[in-house]
Amino acid sequence: MARETAKISPLIKTNLNNQIYPILKEMIADQRFNPGGSINVEQLTHELGVSRTPVWEAIRRLEQEGILVHTPHKGVRVRELTREMALELYRVREALETTAARLGAGRATPQLISRMEKCLEKQAQIVQQEDAVAYSRSDHEFHLFIHEASGNRLLQEILEGLRYRALPLAFRITPQFAEFLGYHRKVLEAFKKKDGPGAEKAIRRHNLRMIELIETNLWGNADQ
Repeated sequence: MARETAKISPLIKTNLNNQIYPILKEMIADQRFNPGGSINVEQLTHELGVSRTPVWEAIRRLEQEGILVHTPHKGVRVRELTREMALELYRVREALETTAARLGAGRATPQLISRMEKCLEKQAQIVQQEDAVAYSRSDHEFHLFIHEASGNRLLQEILEGLRYRALPLAFRITPQFAEFLGYHRKVLEAFKKKDGPGAEKAIRRHNLRMIELIETNLWGNADQ
């Protein structure tokens, strides 16, 4: 399915480091650069209309977060997830995100519930279209609502980092989109009831299902 390339807004020539970091992060999230694929730094600086310095600053930040890999004399590439890396990531995420869901359900406001409902309405359409890029964005947005609702900033920061490292997996689970939409709806139901244990249970089932898929399906028979 053809998709439009996201347009880049003109950059203000101040504090470029902080502007380029989220732009590059979103390019990776939109699969502008495929896992394992190289990033042409010269081309990127030309496209953004900036010098190399802020681009390299953004690359270094993303390298520290485990999203990019820079190898001297070989260049910059998007880190590929192995099966073992994905399992480690989701086991940590399962432990932390259940806490966020439990805390978030108790703090959920009518405004948050409305935003979550609208997100899942769009997500249902995306599932029908089997648009992996749009699903990745929508899934990311929904989980951010859970993290933000927790009210714990440190927890939010850690979970956001884990989410971005897990983004390549969204492009492997197209057959399961409807199933995960169902888990999201269970979370929303718990948030509406301010049911912390119910939200914790729903998000645990979501993440344990991902772990099951990683262990059995997402890498085929190859031991990676």
